[in-house]
Amino acid sequence: MQEDSKELSGLQAKLDKLVHHKEKSAVQGAHLHAFIYFVTIHNLTENTVTLLGRKWILVNEDGTTTVVEGDKIVGECPVLEPGGSFSYNSYHVTHISAEARGSFHGVDEYGKKVHVRMEPFQLEVPIDSSPPPSAS
Repeated sequence: MQEDSKELSGLQAKLDKLVHHKEKSAVQGAHLHAFIYFVTIHNLTENTVTLLGRKWILVNEDGTTTVVEGDKIVGECPVLEPGGSFSYNSYHVTHISAEARGSFHGVDEYGKKVHVRMEPFQLEVPIDSSPPPSAS
C-alpha cells in the first residue's frame, strides 16, 4: 500500500487505549485473548486527506508475522479536513503476545498518495493465562 506514497508530516495516528479481554474458547487447550484497540488519526496539515485503507503487521513472540491489509477503515473512507480527526476501535484475537505496527493510507486533496505510521504497541498475553478452576 505504500508504493509511491509519501509519509505525510502532520498526519498523526495514535493509540488512545488498549483493552485486554480473555475469551472463552470452545477449543480444548486454546486460551484466546482479545485486544481491543482505540485509535485516533489527526490531520494537522493544511490539506484535506481521505483515508482509503490500513495495514497492520503483527510480529508474534514466536517469530511468526501476521499481516492484515485492506481497503477502508472499519468500513469507512474518512475525509479529514485540516484540523480534523477520525477515531475508531477494532480488535485482534490471539493466543500469543505480539507487537502491533499499524499504518493508514490515503490521498490528499491533489490526489497524491499519502500514509501515516503508528508507533508500535504491545499485545501482552498475561503470563498466568490458565483458565479459572471450574466449580464442581
